Amino acid sequence: MKTNISLDFAVAVLCGALLSLQSVQADGAVEGAKVGEWTQDYDAALKLAKKKDLPIMMNFTGSDWCHWCIHMDKNVFAKSEWKKFAATNAVLITIDFPRNESKVPKKYKLRNQTLQQKFGVRGYPTFVVMDSDGSTLLGMLGAGREKTPKSFAKEFKDATRFSARSVAAYVKANPGKGKPLQAAATEYREASTALDKWIGTNPPRNEENLKKYETMRTRIANAMTALQKFK
Repeated sequence: MKTNISLDFAVAVLCGALLSLQSVQADGAVEGAKVGEWTQDYDAALKLAKKKDLPIMMNFTGSDWCHWCIHMDKNVFAKSEWKKFAATNAVLITIDFPRNESKVPKKYKLRNQTLQQKFGVRGYPTFVVMDSDGSTLLGMLGAGREKTPKSFAKEFKDATRFSARSVAAYVKANPGKGKPLQAAATEYREASTALDKWIGTNPPRNEENLKKYETMRTRIANAMTALQKFK
């Protein structure tokens, strides 16, 4: 009888461990970062992106309640085709707002709210694509019923066509045409970085700073318009 109780207990512990492992795999790592694998560790992911010179994609999600978030997880990110693409092309960060609050470490919750406000995220999922510097916004993507690993990988590649790495490759391949693109990309990067640093100072919310914010956003928009000419 004691043996049976011990065996039942061991099986229960093993099942619990397996369920816990499945949850970690579904939600991504909590600490550290690897290329192509989801992590909640924003700081580690930024360091990795800079080291590997790879773009970043942040997934603003409600992982356990948002229909479209779950749809994208199941039909895009869980597929081997996406995992193969991401393994050499992207640093992936999960910014989660679940109903089950235990899914997100307490130390990340305020940071997640700050990032949501910073990028003006109003719905889930929103996929924010950043350059390897962690400051330059390259694009914002969304969910869709017909999206596949292949189609979403194309959207990601289109969003990163003006990354520092992509621009450098274009300039090298087109020495006679690359300088105007490089100049436009530099202006966009500097404008984005300036806004990012300014927001990082936590300026007070007043009319003067609102005007300053709008001026910076206009500069970024104008720089992006210039970049769009090189499509």
